[in-house]
Amino acid sequence: MSKKLVAYFSAGGVTAKLAETLAETAGADLYEIKPEIPYTEADLDWKDKESRSSVEMKDLAFRPAIADKNANIADYDVIFVGFPIWWHISPTVVNTFLESYDFSGKTVAAFATSGSSPIGDTVEMLRPSAPAAVFTQGKLLKNRFVEEDLAAWLKELGL
Repeated sequence: MSKKLVAYFSAGGVTAKLAETLAETAGADLYEIKPEIPYTEADLDWKDKESRSSVEMKDLAFRPAIADKNANIADYDVIFVGFPIWWHISPTVVNTFLESYDFSGKTVAAFATSGSSPIGDTVEMLRPSAPAAVFTQGKLLKNRFVEEDLAAWLKELGL
């Protein structure tokens, strides 16, 4: 039996709720990816081209600092990594998280929340941040997910 972790970044609470449900369903531990400087509502205003999130997402090499690096990745075999879709990809703070640990031989299962955007090439864009990990196909879970969706995904993954 593999030991599992659900690591997630949530800006508005939707991804956090999903991560909590996934952790319960999968029998996994839970870890929140927190930026060193939390995002404010104004930072997340995607309509404002000068908002913090808009500026960060224009530079995909930008890596916002994370508040801690205490996820103990070495203790886990499977790491679910969750996030909202921003500008059709994951927020760059997720790359910071992946680049902060050694994922050698770990299975990484990315999941995303979005009201309308697809997951697209998000997983392919995350791979370089954890090149020694084995990535599964990512899963987009709409804002109105149900536990059956999570159970079906875990079954697809063989977990």
